[in-house]
Amino acid sequence: MNGFDVVVVGGRVAGASTALLLARAGVRVALVERARAGTDTLSTHGLMRAGVLQLSRWGVLDQVIAAGTPPIGSTVFHYVDGTSVRVSIRPSAGVDALYAPRRHLLDRLLVEAAQNAGADVVHETTVTALRRDENGRVRGVHAVGPSGRLLELPASTTVGADGIRSTVAELVQAPVVRQSRSCSAVLYRYVTGLSSDGYEWAYGTGAAAGLIPTNDGQTCVFVSTTPQQMGALRREGTEHSFSTLLARAAPALLDRVAGATPVGRLHGWAGVPGYVRRSWGPGWALVGDAGYYRDPITTHGITDALRDAEVLAGEIVESKAGVLPEPVALARYQATRDRLSGALSAASEEVAAYDWDVERAQTLLRRVSSAMSDEVDYLQLLPKSPDSASCPARVTADSGPRAS
Repeated sequence: MNGFDVVVVGGRVAGASTALLLARAGVRVALVERARAGTDTLSTHGLMRAGVLQLSRWGVLDQVIAAGTPPIGSTVFHYVDGTSVRVSIRPSAGVDALYAPRRHLLDRLLVEAAQNAGADVVHETTVTALRRDENGRVRGVHAVGPSGRLLELPASTTVGADGIRSTVAELVQAPVVRQSRSCSAVLYRYVTGLSSDGYEWAYGTGAAAGLIPTNDGQTCVFVSTTPQQMGALRREGTEHSFSTLLARAAPALLDRVAGATPVGRLHGWAGVPGYVRRSWGPGWALVGDAGYYRDPITTHGITDALRDAEVLAGEIVESKAGVLPEPVALARYQATRDRLSGALSAASEEVAAYDWDVERAQTLLRRVSSAMSDEVDYLQLLPKSPDSASCPARVTADSGPRAS
């Protein structure tokens, strides 16, 4: 039975964005997410310039702003020698400020935009296996819905956007082609009553910290270090670990954070080394953390996901329209992704070693900034948004997911 052109597994930033752009191009898309609609998730929150640019071009940024997400007008860098440097965000086309929305907001807005564009969205649905034809090509997925109902979603292309522990990556046995050596362990919490009009990043002795203003008058406060250091500190408790690392990374922030009111508990992330997986094969592709993961110390994960979703969606549209053979289009997607992410990944890995002094930290941050500029230059050259005229060739679809 014919089904969808594309089924996207994972309805967070990478998956919802991919589904949105494909649906706007006239591609018949199913978006499958195992969590309930509107749930939160672990996140660095911070959008960099490229991410804000994309949300603006897609017509989603206005909704992020309307939801009360505070504008970020500057970034302050605090260093271990006590110096601080403020950098103002210079307005440019589509980017008047940066933003750090909560994920339950951003994910919901992107999913709703995908639905409005024509994507079929199913939440609380878990993919259990891949459908394959006699040649081994992936042809969609088998899944279990919220009431235990078995579903089949036939598709000519399956996109895994289901995170670090990607089911799709596991089922296609996507190899890791590059692995990082260092990684960050993180503790973070939300607070109210902490005055900050921008991002604040701090680089201390073997530790980093940050303030990220987000929705509802809250600020996300994080501390990070190596997993080994975090493990040793946590033997004395998470609150002890948090306060110790904050003092090491950002003594200038101690009084401000102490005077704020915590909202909820501390959250933690044990750390995973960055990696790059081979991200395509016959009938499948990976996007977001499923295909490529960078350490969160440079707070670029959401921006990565938005960028890669746009690159992948564009190549899938080219393939469906018959402009390029699928292997050529998907190989080009991976090559573009790797080219745009390589310099930033290398710098992030060095920052995540936590062995820098002031001069070294500043050098690494300049490398990060340069890599981000290259990314913005690339995205500014892309069309504003795909349209259905660009994808005339489509699979004849049935009415949607079918029970088996």
